[in-house]
Amino acid sequence: MADVPNGEQGCASPLELFNRIAAQGELVRSLKAGKAPQDEIDSAVQMLLSLKMSYKAAMGEDYKADCPPGNPAPGNNSGLGATEAEEDFVDPWTVQTSSAKGIDYDKLIVRFGSSKIDKELVNRIERAIGQKPHRFLRRGIFFSHRDMNQILDAYENKKPFYLYTGRGPSSEAMHVGHLIPFIFTKWLQDVFNVPLVIQMTDDEKYLWKDLTLDQAYGYAVENAKDIIACGFDINKTFIFSDLDYMGASPGFYKNVVKIQKHVTFNQVKGIFGFTDSDSIGKISFPAIQAAPSFSNSFPQIFGDKTDVQCLIPCAIDQDPYFRMTRDVAPRIGYPKPALLHSTFFPALQGAQTKMSASDPNSSIFLTDTAKQIKTKVNKHAFSGGRDTVEEHREFGGNCDVDVSFMYLTFFLEDDDRLEQIRKDYTSGAMLTGELKKILIEVLQPLIAEHQARRKEVTDEIVKEFMTPRKLSYDFQ
Repeated sequence: MADVPNGEQGCASPLELFNRIAAQGELVRSLKAGKAPQDEIDSAVQMLLSLKMSYKAAMGEDYKADCPPGNPAPGNNSGLGATEAEEDFVDPWTVQTSSAKGIDYDKLIVRFGSSKIDKELVNRIERAIGQKPHRFLRRGIFFSHRDMNQILDAYENKKPFYLYTGRGPSSEAMHVGHLIPFIFTKWLQDVFNVPLVIQMTDDEKYLWKDLTLDQAYGYAVENAKDIIACGFDINKTFIFSDLDYMGASPGFYKNVVKIQKHVTFNQVKGIFGFTDSDSIGKISFPAIQAAPSFSNSFPQIFGDKTDVQCLIPCAIDQDPYFRMTRDVAPRIGYPKPALLHSTFFPALQGAQTKMSASDPNSSIFLTDTAKQIKTKVNKHAFSGGRDTVEEHREFGGNCDVDVSFMYLTFFLEDDDRLEQIRKDYTSGAMLTGELKKILIEVLQPLIAEHQARRKEVTDEIVKEFMTPRKLSYDFQ
């Protein structure tokens, strides 16, 4: 799975974006002129619109073909307005927003064509499992879905499904944001009692980053220890490295090839923004992330069954991979995977900045000591408080931009207490220092317990999780 913060598009200069828009426009025109299949044209147009939004976010003005950046149009005050840019940009490598509140997820749902997880769906999940929904569902952290109702139909009719999620192991260091999909996936595994496959895309990280194959595989194994420490059931969980598993599993590789045959170069250029200078490894990689969506990629678990439905919990930036997968599935005779999308975990410096493994102060890492957590939150967590105590008491703080409050929505289990904190901070009764103190008291034990569990994970245990084998599940 791609890691959000290491984007190429996000780092592109306005001139590079300008040139890419021109090239993408050419591609759209040639596809239309050549009467290409409609889905290829649609993918290319969607990419063109995304690039234009990215350009507008960078420049504060719309793309104009006759006006490259650096040559302001006559009478155009182009230095202004960049911060007012309306559009967010999201793809598997880049997440950009100019708003301190973070990405506008309602707009993203419309743009990606997914469905909002509404109260009705949360209630239906509650009825199906007979217990309180996870706080991530109650609070809209998992906020969007594709075909979740089909999964519930299957479950209520005692039909099987399995879970699939993943991690792009780009470094040894994982931070709390990386845990979000795994905390939720563990809960789904427990309440639905279903098997789970976790893909470690070490091949992807080798292709995209300056790593050796051995480094990428080493990171996969180290990251697997942190994932196992989330408490997954060894009898129901298979973790695999692409570098390891693909060569050992004909079933998996056959599905990769089937997917590759049914996706054109124009489509992946349209969906992912690949250019003619990208390596052929990158261009073919999306098929490898798509393959675990089909049950016969895991013959040791599902035999030759091709009809076991798959549910994928992931961050919304991974959706382009699975839009492609869902488009291909019916053409190769498989069910479309269903998805649950999460919001992004904000960096300590605020929701519009990027978390980076290379900047230790941009997040709370799973290796941080209690003291480091305290220092980071106190020094670096962006505050929605006022400049002076007097102003804060009078006007109150802004929970929408306050990172400490955002982190509490992820990690504080008690809904009533969270609501009380929101009220107290918004009214000015609670000061920023007091809010940060509450967050520190929530994070310190959470990270310490994770570290204790990770210490128990031996190389033997990792090997067991990563060995292809039959998993235990109830359905026939």
